[in-house]
Amino acid sequence: MIALGCDHGGFALKQEIIKHLEEQGIAYRDFGCYDESSVHYPVYAKEVAKAVLSGECEKGILVCSTGLGISMAANRFAGIRAAVCTDPFCAKMTRLHNDANVLCLGGLVVGKGLAMEIVDTFLTTEFSNGERHIKRIQMIEND
Repeated sequence: MIALGCDHGGFALKQEIIKHLEEQGIAYRDFGCYDESSVHYPVYAKEVAKAVLSGECEKGILVCSTGLGISMAANRFAGIRAAVCTDPFCAKMTRLHNDANVLCLGGLVVGKGLAMEIVDTFLTTEFSNGERHIKRIQMIEND
């Protein structure tokens, strides 16, 4: 299951992601927000982070206007590796090398078509399990 969250700046793109996941038969849980009313992105980052950390959801996708603020909020939680991705290559590499578990997108940065390519790449790319990458992740988690 994929945990989804956004603020008002990411609401429209999150709705497109929901349609895309449904078309592919991918289960998700929507933690909000639920319309374009102004809200505070850390609230939704926290809910998605908790769902991923608890194991309720395998991965998360967060969307705000740029992806930056919501990624900062998510990365405050030990065990969350949230990555802002603006293209499929970044999504592939952050999964392969960083075992990122939360994808962050900017609703005002990437268009729908590109966003769906990024989502697909993030969700289908497995962690490499490379020894050097495991060591680096441990260094992030243990500092």
